[in-house]
Amino acid sequence: MTGVQTCALPISTVGQDAQGSLLGHVRDEGVERTDPSVRLYRTRQRQDFHTDGADLVGLLCLQRARSGGESRIASSAAVYNELLRRRPDLVEVLYRPMHWDRNDEQPEGEPPTFELPVFSDLGGTPRVFYIGWYIRDAQRHPGTPPLTEEQLAALDELEAIANDPAFHLEMDFQPGDIQLLNNGRILHAREAYEDHDDPAQRRHLLRLWLAAHHFDAVEGLIQGGIPTQR
Repeated sequence: MTGVQTCALPISTVGQDAQGSLLGHVRDEGVERTDPSVRLYRTRQRQDFHTDGADLVGLLCLQRARSGGESRIASSAAVYNELLRRRPDLVEVLYRPMHWDRNDEQPEGEPPTFELPVFSDLGGTPRVFYIGWYIRDAQRHPGTPPLTEEQLAALDELEAIANDPAFHLEMDFQPGDIQLLNNGRILHAREAYEDHDDPAQRRHLLRLWLAAHHFDAVEGLIQGGIPTQR
């Protein structure tokens, strides 16, 4: 057989927390998010539309919740285009770097925030990386510039568009279901949920963060996941 070519895309797992965990357990750990050091995936609370800290995110459902916990996904390109249609003045705002909170997971001696724009262009195509509560939480750190009215309006409008049922697809994970998303193209959210009393039946997903080298779904600054604390 001639004329057939194969192309291997190098993919590697990256750390999801300061301990360097490569396999994440997405489940309620019985904790409340009393401060930004408690990440939302460890709770039953809702996670608004966002991206994860790698090129690709994979989820495998082991157990579903008693009620709630639906996954929602939205095309970041569709959200971008709708924002451009509704509020073109806010698009430019999201191309400017903002401070993001690091959830107290930064290596010793490094700052508690990093700077990154929500929108950037790759080869002339807009790319979206977004975790709204990280941007808002960064305000707790002294020296972080206060978010302007324009910036707050831009965050609110982006989230309002993604949460519009016309712009997202909802899915209810069943055991064995796998979701694999390109963080540079898809925003995802999770609804709040109620769990079973029996610990063996409680909602439990396994998560992988993957760096797809030369794929560049996210900025190089975060392509390697969360740095391990030494």
